[in-house]
Amino acid sequence: MSIDILLHSIQQYGYFALFFALWLGIVGMPIPDEAIVMTGGMVVSMHWPQPLPSFALTYMGVVSGLSLGYVLGRWMGAPVLEKLGKKAKLAAAIERSQKLLARYGPYTLIISYFLPVVRHVVPYLVGINRMPFGRYALFSYTTGFVWTSLFFAAGYFFGDRMEAIHAAVTRYGWYALGAAVIGFAAYKLVEGAKRKRGLRLRERHNSDY
Repeated sequence: MSIDILLHSIQQYGYFALFFALWLGIVGMPIPDEAIVMTGGMVVSMHWPQPLPSFALTYMGVVSGLSLGYVLGRWMGAPVLEKLGKKAKLAAAIERSQKLLARYGPYTLIISYFLPVVRHVVPYLVGINRMPFGRYALFSYTTGFVWTSLFFAAGYFFGDRMEAIHAAVTRYGWYALGAAVIGFAAYKLVEGAKRKRGLRLRERHNSDY
């Protein structure tokens, strides 16, 4: 599935296309989650889907897709992990995930959101380790809301540069996205300050007369 097909699916099926594209990320959709979430923000900027339902279903798609991994890990255990480990790319992600869990414990659920592939592996591992679901949800769902908000906003404001943003985030991690969002916020603050200053000058000029 390409971005063009995803856009066509959103036009045809509405908000639920975003949900299912993210929910199916657990089985290795060819479009990265970041690109799907940014696409959701981009189409909202075009004013044809409603912002709140689009964001809500995007967020639900993210957390439910990862929760499926947790459930599979908890109830099916190590055999699932062994099958995943037969693929070289996933084997590397599993090893990296295990190292992160050994070092950071449950906080790995926060870190993993900003690491492609690893974000899907970590829920399997914490499920296998039988982390209580309440604890999993606290870490994963809270971080998922922040993560979804960042990429949704990036797609909304910078949809025309989506591929460049995704490439930067993939290469440099979430720091690149954070820098872009902070830069945009700073630009808006400066622009607002200039506008207010201009209004004050006009008001002062009018009062002189």
